[in-house]
Amino acid sequence: MKNKNLTETVAYDSNQIRKVRIAEILHAVDDALKERGYQSVNQIAGYLISNDPAYISSHKDARVTIQEVERHEIIEELVRFYLENK
Repeated sequence: MKNKNLTETVAYDSNQIRKVRIAEILHAVDDALKERGYQSVNQIAGYLISNDPAYISSHKDARVTIQEVERHEIIEELVRFYLENK
């Protein structure tokens, strides 16, 4: 077992942490919406366009979960992901 220096400074990449969290949120909301029989892409898009949380079911706290981050952050990440993975 390797001894770690507990006094060493660790740098965190907040952008990477935010990307991972947004992905986790979208997957969790997608799963919850599909479980309820909704077309998840349409529901999430409706929420992002309108800012109306009624597009997102409260099943499995999906509505609360998606509101953990700002809509514009989700949209920015979706555009970034799409363009980087063209």
